[in-house]
Amino acid sequence: MPAPKPLVIAVDGPAASGKGTIARALAKHFGLPHLDTGTLYRAVALHLLRWGGDPESEFAALRACDEIAGLADDPELRSEAVGGIASRISAYPMVRQALLQRQQNFAEQPGGAVLDGRDIGTVIAPDATAKLFVTASPEVRAERRLAELLARGLHAHLADVLIDIRARDERDSHRSAAPLARADDALLLDTSALDRDSAVAQAVRLVERKIKAESQPA
Repeated sequence: MPAPKPLVIAVDGPAASGKGTIARALAKHFGLPHLDTGTLYRAVALHLLRWGGDPESEFAALRACDEIAGLADDPELRSEAVGGIASRISAYPMVRQALLQRQQNFAEQPGGAVLDGRDIGTVIAPDATAKLFVTASPEVRAERRLAELLARGLHAHLADVLIDIRARDERDSHRSAAPLARADDALLLDTSALDRDSAVAQAVRLVERKIKAESQPA
């Protein structure tokens, strides 16, 4: 009897759509390891920032891809400054190529995995068992991001956060290397009108439905 196919779940979507929360919940529900691929780019951005490298230089950003181990739990990783740099350097083809193998190795674990990011279903794991594209309106995403910032004791204004959200969407969707895009076979989950529990429950239903369909004989 052949070994069961690894369960790989790809969760993509724009900033503050809720994809990270959903991916973590899916990993817990299905007992799988989880990778927030955006953390890799944030780690590179943080290394670049502390090293004093120029975010406008692709070669400087590429150099910053080395020695990012140990930065995954750094408190500064979630700062807006690091997030802004991460969004910019993630557009560099050489940076994406440098981090590609790490992500694919994680996705190819024997038992499967859950990964979230911008290009999981299109580039990192195009053969994933289930793909979700999680989205929400820019206004809702800006309100969520503002709440996160205020909860961390940071000062921010909704108008500024909305401008940043729209700018990130523009960069992510129009970059030449692995732009943010919904895979043809990705299931759409709009969380604009959903709270956390409802969004997670809907995501679980969608993935379980996909798994069931995949298990049916052709």
